[in-house]
Amino acid sequence: MIRWGLLSTARINRSVIPAIRAEPRSRLDAVASRSAETARRYAAEWKIPRAFGSYDELLADPDVDVVYIPIPNSGHAEWTIRALEAGKHVLCEKPLALDARDVDRIAAVSARTGRLAVEAFMYRTHPLTDAVLETLRRGDAGPVRAIRGAFTFVLSREQDIRLDPRLGGGSLWDVGCYPVSYSNLIVDAAPAEAFAWQTLGPSGIDVAAAGQLRYASGVVAQFDCGFAAPFRAQMEIVCADAVLVVDHPFKAMPTSRLTIVRDDGAATVPFAADPPYVGEIADLVTAILDGRPPRVTLDESRRTVLTLTSLYDAARAGAPVRL
Repeated sequence: MIRWGLLSTARINRSVIPAIRAEPRSRLDAVASRSAETARRYAAEWKIPRAFGSYDELLADPDVDVVYIPIPNSGHAEWTIRALEAGKHVLCEKPLALDARDVDRIAAVSARTGRLAVEAFMYRTHPLTDAVLETLRRGDAGPVRAIRGAFTFVLSREQDIRLDPRLGGGSLWDVGCYPVSYSNLIVDAAPAEAFAWQTLGPSGIDVAAAGQLRYASGVVAQFDCGFAAPFRAQMEIVCADAVLVVDHPFKAMPTSRLTIVRDDGAATVPFAADPPYVGEIADLVTAILDGRPPRVTLDESRRTVLTLTSLYDAARAGAPVRL
């Protein structure tokens, strides 16, 4: 059995907790908060056996095997490294870091300690994504020519941590990372060149962004993201002989769909309607207990972070950035 600890009482836990409990070789054993009272109340509410009043206390506990880290972006790299140093495996929310050099640090500590660090892009382990990749692998849609993606929603809470530049806020980090990582996945490479535009909010973070990625293969990806437009989540993969349209690809829901559009009509591709978070939990447990490489490797995480920082650099400079 893999014994899990939650490093914080973040809102996303309510989606991850059922996924941990649904995994037959997992047990949710502990939760930590910066306040002992908050941790105790949370543990009682979610029926978690043990509560800790600091993150360090949980990391020091020998009965925790793996920690889930859903804290603000600015703390991801630091606490991932601290958890690895404490002998824990790590599932850390995206983005794994805010600088590719920090991903390199994580990789070095992971190699030295023999503990896994995996970025929690849950769409990467969902059957919908597998269906997209398998459709492209079959080759009957033809080579990929272009990619378009979008992820937007209205963020109205003025004190939300995603609006705080000190905590790694910004729409590109929060939601733009999805179409960016998805595009890299489809091409199976980092882009050769990146360019972006951004709209800054009162706190100085990007409340909206749009960008282009040019790959060495000739594929061009375009995307937009932000906190100031109605909910949109879609990927469009333009191939030589067909277009793949993926509705709600990033967090699977009943309206998620994969449609292949050709000149003579459209067809829907079936896939297993798994809950969105169960795959990433099962993937890490399999990696730990059975030795299979995790679906999201640290090389892939580095590629994503490098692409995102290049887009930010390009937006600030007003000129394309070569990776």
